[in-house]
Amino acid sequence: MRTNMKRFAAAALASAVLAGPPAAAAAESSDPIKLTIHDWTGQYITTHIMGAVLEEMGYNIEYVQADYIAQFAGLEAGDLHVAMEMWETTGKDAMEASLATGKTVDLGETGMVAIEEWWYPMYMKEKCPGLPDWNALNGCAEAFATPETHPKGRYLGGPVTWGGYDDERADALGLDYEVVHAGTNAALFAELESAVQRKAPILLWIYTPHWAPIKYEGEWVNFPRYTDECYKDPKWGMNPDKAYDCGKPRGWIKKVGWKDGEAKWPKAYQAVRNFKITNQEMGEMVGQVDLDGKSVDEVVAAWMEGNRDRWTAWTQ
Repeated sequence: MRTNMKRFAAAALASAVLAGPPAAAAAESSDPIKLTIHDWTGQYITTHIMGAVLEEMGYNIEYVQADYIAQFAGLEAGDLHVAMEMWETTGKDAMEASLATGKTVDLGETGMVAIEEWWYPMYMKEKCPGLPDWNALNGCAEAFATPETHPKGRYLGGPVTWGGYDDERADALGLDYEVVHAGTNAALFAELESAVQRKAPILLWIYTPHWAPIKYEGEWVNFPRYTDECYKDPKWGMNPDKAYDCGKPRGWIKKVGWKDGEAKWPKAYQAVRNFKITNQEMGEMVGQVDLDGKSVDEVVAAWMEGNRDRWTAWTQ
């Protein structure tokens, strides 16, 4: 699912950057549309692009920090209104459960394709040549070990709030690895940078769209292919007693919203439905923030200025 949050500014983009007055007449209500903010750079960018577009349409926008999974309580109650990134890889179950309540609505795909999985830099394959086959992991556990986990291997997962079932996966597949969760998105990628510079052992959660798999040569581990039954039926797969004995799903990144908001702000919701962006664009923008030190506002403003015809079409 995700750096340095200190660089992020939730302030609205300066009107001088985005030429042209807002179409105030388009706003059906002056009540603020509350867009949820999580803890990874790409989601900040996605959400602030959408917020900037909605402000251009004359809507009042608020950015509200919310837990990735727990946000659904707020979306169902109408305390939160739109979440711009729910990843099939980690958020599918929570999103489907929420949609089943009838209180939220699927606002369509973002155009980005999600992969989130165990990943290693290519130099680790020299120490574990059976990779990327997951069956090689136990034979190479000591190669991925740290002093704290030895003789077990160490897998660095994302923050616990991201979900992903990595603890359950390691247990179900009998992996001789200790799952350690990074405290933040920034900590996850700081450890990757440090390890790669030192050619140190590392096996961790990497996702795309993101700069990491563009900047560094590496591979995702090939686990048994995901199916819905793998997560829901313990009898499926190699372990007849436990679910999650497979990899994560790969696929869509969707938008989701409070259902009643569509009646309150119909043009805004249609613009959200129309939003589309590519993995390449997002990976490059995340790199501009995480690696080049630009602010989210700077990156979003540049994208808006360079893609005026495109986002204007979303508002029609």
